[in-house]
Amino acid sequence: MNNGTSNNSSLDQQFAGMSLNNSQKPASRYVPPHMRSQSSNRADRSNNDNPPRNNNGWNDWNNGERVPRPPRQEGGGWNSSYSDMPRGGNRYGGRSDFYERGSYGGYRNNRQDSNYHRRDETQGYWRDGVHHIGNRNPRTEKDLFGTHDDAITQHTGINFEKYDDIPVEASGHDCPEPITSFTSPPIDSHLLSNIELARYTTPTPVQKYSIPIVDAGRDLMACAQTGSGKTGGFLFPVFSELFSKGPVSPPAEETNGGYRARKAHPQVLILAPTRELVSQIYDEAKKFAYRSWVKPAVVYGGSDIGAQIRNIERGCDLLVATPGRLVDLLERARISLSLVRFLVLDEADRMLDMGFEPQIRRIVEKEDMPRVEDRLTLMFSATFPRDIQYLARDFLKDYIFLSVGRVGSTSENITQKVEYVEDEDKRSVLLDILHSNDIAGLCLIFVETKRMADSLSDFLLDHNFPATAIHGDRTQRERERALESFKTGRTPIMVATAVAARGLDIANVSHVISYDLPTDIDDYVHRIGRTGRAGNTGLATAFFNRGNK
Repeated sequence: MNNGTSNNSSLDQQFAGMSLNNSQKPASRYVPPHMRSQSSNRADRSNNDNPPRNNNGWNDWNNGERVPRPPRQEGGGWNSSYSDMPRGGNRYGGRSDFYERGSYGGYRNNRQDSNYHRRDETQGYWRDGVHHIGNRNPRTEKDLFGTHDDAITQHTGINFEKYDDIPVEASGHDCPEPITSFTSPPIDSHLLSNIELARYTTPTPVQKYSIPIVDAGRDLMACAQTGSGKTGGFLFPVFSELFSKGPVSPPAEETNGGYRARKAHPQVLILAPTRELVSQIYDEAKKFAYRSWVKPAVVYGGSDIGAQIRNIERGCDLLVATPGRLVDLLERARISLSLVRFLVLDEADRMLDMGFEPQIRRIVEKEDMPRVEDRLTLMFSATFPRDIQYLARDFLKDYIFLSVGRVGSTSENITQKVEYVEDEDKRSVLLDILHSNDIAGLCLIFVETKRMADSLSDFLLDHNFPATAIHGDRTQRERERALESFKTGRTPIMVATAVAARGLDIANVSHVISYDLPTDIDDYVHRIGRTGRAGNTGLATAFFNRGNK
């Protein structure tokens, strides 16, 4: 042990005295590399006469002076780790998406956090009982409302004034008087500006009655023929009420310190039967919510549910949904219906025909939706069968029944033709019609099967007719792409199954051909109702033979 100790001591002395230049400097104790900076710092602090070192690093940039750091906030977590950073998410005060996001990918709720700066300057907000309108954006307005010469965004036709001749019957006690024009009151002034941007000039008969009925706090059951402006019939009065009365705050236990709660709390719920129809309603809702505090959202089956969940977490004051997807989100606890003030059932008869009654009754009666006495309910249907009467009895209170035109009928603006054609001759007759058709506009062809839709579309393409097809087996992206191509006129012929027969409001459809005649008269009515909408004229042709019963 003694020899080892002496050897270690002698080695330390030898290492300490080593010099590459063989200089005669006095020996010093060896300092390991990882300890040298600490030793030099202690030496600098002990010798106050020495000037601070300048090594062209951080001190050079800061003129050799140390920048005092603000004290850390206690409490742990992300807050304490980044408390020395300015608000905005980085050390230099810049904006960071991460630090502007709320919990679960949502955003700060500007109704609860007064220090929040809006990401979208066109988005309005509600604060202290006042509706603050967002800034105008020409590009957004062009995307939402189109231009004056854009045929896709035109809503009225040459016979729009004939709507005044449509008979309207309202039954129920103390029915409010109808309005004759868009005025404030009863319509909110900001909604009027959006209606003007959308180039709606005169309310349709269903709108003339629905606006004062909802303003009076009454439930509504409306039966109106196709193309009569039913979408505006419920969007206009609902938005007017929301703009004038503001939002209802979610329960305190479901909020998260100024951030949006994980569970969405829509205040308006609109149910519709198909993906295409809910997308169409959502597009209209975005127009009339422009620059307001209301944030519309849409959910439907056949699309990525994760993306839809992220969208509703960013804001969901008005929700348009298909019944099946909404039940799925309710089971996942992503949506609460406890704050619903307005319930709208659009195309109610179609939803029952498609077998959605169990889902609808679950949504309305077995979830946390307010009772019928504590909400306003609006039902819209083109027909009024017994099942719809039962649904109205259970979902509505003290309601007003509105009958616009001949219930279950077609528009007088549609010219109907029936041609006797055997099955083997249908394709040649169709080509003759398309070759001789001098009507400018879009042509919609209805068939009974998905296979026939694809086959007929390919047949038309082979004969140099630009055509597309839409049916239930297509993916949502394919269906949206086909609809967009058809609406814009790039492919002016679309072959469709019953999936597109109801609810779709496609401007400038001038000709509807029932290649396969449906067995139900209501289906026929709704198919030809895709033309002759909003005062436009249209032609409907049906192929008939002995196989049709």
